[in-house]
Amino acid sequence: MQIAVLTFDGYNELDSFIAAAMLNRMKGAGWMAWITSPAEQVTSMNGVTVQRQRPLDFARQADAVLIGSGIRTREIAADPGLRDQLGLDPRRQLIGAQCSGTLLLARLGLIGGLPACTDLTTKPWVVEAGVDVIDAPFVAHGNVATAGGCLASTYLATWLIARGSSWDAAAEVLRYVAPVGEKSDWVERARAVVQPFL
Repeated sequence: MQIAVLTFDGYNELDSFIAAAMLNRMKGAGWMAWITSPAEQVTSMNGVTVQRQRPLDFARQADAVLIGSGIRTREIAADPGLRDQLGLDPRRQLIGAQCSGTLLLARLGLIGGLPACTDLTTKPWVVEAGVDVIDAPFVAHGNVATAGGCLASTYLATWLIARGSSWDAAAEVLRYVAPVGEKSDWVERARAVVQPFL
């Protein structure tokens, strides 16, 4: 599975890097998550500059796409040229968005009237876009999922692995990255949050 982790200028490091690191634990199964951006380099909200691994048009070809958040997402979501470049298709792709990434998903018309998750800062903008925001860390409808809160990136990655492979594979990855002494707790919490949507 080839996965585009959409990462724009002003990105939140936790959203892009946690999900990408978890998904790349599936390399042995032929999976690869790529930092995907419109620019050669992007700088995070905290000044961390990274080189993109794939250009933005890779999102059209990817099997799955995760949209992280950042301080410029409102501006990005308002750019029709950029939205047109994405060409996301939930009929053939698994698509997830986190925090302000949910606003971009809404502007792409991929949420509609379905309930969605986002962070507290972005919530008014997502509501303004016509989306019913629920007080939950994760929700999925078919091939589209949304999450709220930086560390909810673990739920998006877990959902994506479970959907693209199996729950056992997702639990194994989560068990690997979870804190020592809390591994079973993390897996059980993720099971309670994610499994109802599989």
